[in-house]
Amino acid sequence: MARHLITSAIPYINGIKHLGNLVGSQLPADLFARYQRARGNEVLFLCATDEHGTPAELAAAKAGKPVAEYCAEMHAVQAEIARGFRLSFDHFGRSSSPQNHALTQHFAGRLAEAGLISEVSEKQVYSHADARFLPDRYIEGTCPNCGYDKARGDQCENCTKQLDPTDLIDARSAISGSTDLEVRETKHLYLRQSALKDELDTWIESKTDWPVLTTSIAKKWLHDGDGLRDRGITRDLDWGIPVRKGTEEWPGMEGKVFYVWFDAPIEYIACASEWAEAHGLEDADWHRWWRTDKGADDVRYTQFMGKDNVPFHTLSFPATLIGSGEPWKMVDHLKSFNYLNYDGGQFSTSQGRGIFMDQALDLLPADYWRWWLLSHAPESSDSEFTWENFQSSVNKDLADVLGNFISRITKFCRSKFGEAVPGGGAYGPAEDALIADLTTRVARYATLMDGMEVRKSAQELRAIWVCGNEYLQSVAPWTTFKTDPDAAAMQTRLGLNLAHLFAVLSAPFLPDASRKILESLNVGEAVWPKDQSEFLSQLSQGHAFEVPEVLFAKISEEECESWKTRFSGIRQA
Repeated sequence: MARHLITSAIPYINGIKHLGNLVGSQLPADLFARYQRARGNEVLFLCATDEHGTPAELAAAKAGKPVAEYCAEMHAVQAEIARGFRLSFDHFGRSSSPQNHALTQHFAGRLAEAGLISEVSEKQVYSHADARFLPDRYIEGTCPNCGYDKARGDQCENCTKQLDPTDLIDARSAISGSTDLEVRETKHLYLRQSALKDELDTWIESKTDWPVLTTSIAKKWLHDGDGLRDRGITRDLDWGIPVRKGTEEWPGMEGKVFYVWFDAPIEYIACASEWAEAHGLEDADWHRWWRTDKGADDVRYTQFMGKDNVPFHTLSFPATLIGSGEPWKMVDHLKSFNYLNYDGGQFSTSQGRGIFMDQALDLLPADYWRWWLLSHAPESSDSEFTWENFQSSVNKDLADVLGNFISRITKFCRSKFGEAVPGGGAYGPAEDALIADLTTRVARYATLMDGMEVRKSAQELRAIWVCGNEYLQSVAPWTTFKTDPDAAAMQTRLGLNLAHLFAVLSAPFLPDASRKILESLNVGEAVWPKDQSEFLSQLSQGHAFEVPEVLFAKISEEECESWKTRFSGIRQA
């Protein structure tokens, strides 16, 4: 039994996320976690909310609530939505947890002892209107690299260039909008990433199975221009983890907190500690996932994230772990994704453009969204959500192929043989050919799932469903029944066993539909098929079943047009 540690990039606390956020990290991570569990492997799947930094403070101020209260409420909201999408986290933690406070301060102390933290006097923007220093995300302006006029003080969302607030053109306060800004001197801590460049380079070069997208971004940040730069790890904020060296005070850093990019990845580790505490376990139970000196040496660690998160996860977080000098588990595979765009443009929270996770669940059950998003995952390039494509995929893949097969075979059996698997003749050449084809396809599907080839896995799964439909269409048990009831019974029995196979294989993509099929077939536990011939004989003569309700309703033209208008960002009267 293999052991898989799986983490998804942790979402910001500031509001409900759109479908692009979902498919770029949490959903494919859930697919992989569900698949590995189905194969009998031990999985620890962790995620959390990213609760510190400017986004949290700004969102709380806009909501008119204390930031701690706002974060607690939004964590509950995001957790509920995650359950709605059937995201099977073993724990959904919080970066504001006591565990993350302690671990972040611990790492800072270790890095300081190793000489990897320096105190730097730097110039920082001060807002007279706000009477405070403005950390990077409190400053907006025009990117000097691409001209985007809403770039933030740490990074341009448009071109992804790393920035300092003083780089921005026509800078303004994100709090008040004031341009009455002054550059003043202040002191902050910097992680000396540049001192670890060679170690990071060697480590990245060893990851030969990483996606091209991941490796290219990491190497670009490592080598382009000035190469890997030292990075500030503290900020002048009220909300965050106080700057300390382990449990000791840090002279000169009073009133400062750690920068969110530093503490957020550490939450992956802290989340495991939260999980252990929540389940009444000991420290050893989470150490075996994260400490290579305490059992994590045989763990396979996979991270999932959008491409904008790659630099921090391939350079900065590894620099923290390597620099600590402690035996922490490093990521083995980093699966990164491009962007999902929306109907000819970008998702926009401010303009109400696009569909967000809570809205999606109000329209249709989770499986509809899971299928479209995963089967169109932006792996090799950006992809685009359109309502027409969504409608077509749901109607053709889910309703016409999978749903139709389940409905057809169960209803036919009930009408001719009752609600129990019929006996009858033995499998013949057509059945043997089908089983041989499925043996090849299921093996290919497993290989693609192991390799985290999300879109190709979806295509292979659909092809497996099509095999069942083509078999039914070819042998036509409803016609066979008129002349050879025994042969029709055998064909029907195989059809019901195919329904069982489809339910098991589809579970990582479509957990609700899978559960409904298994329940209707009176199968208590889904077990991954090892031998197709043996698996397709499991439901034997006399096994009782029920005809399930319609699994997937088709989306009408009227619904499609209505939703397209509703989520266009144009305010309706």
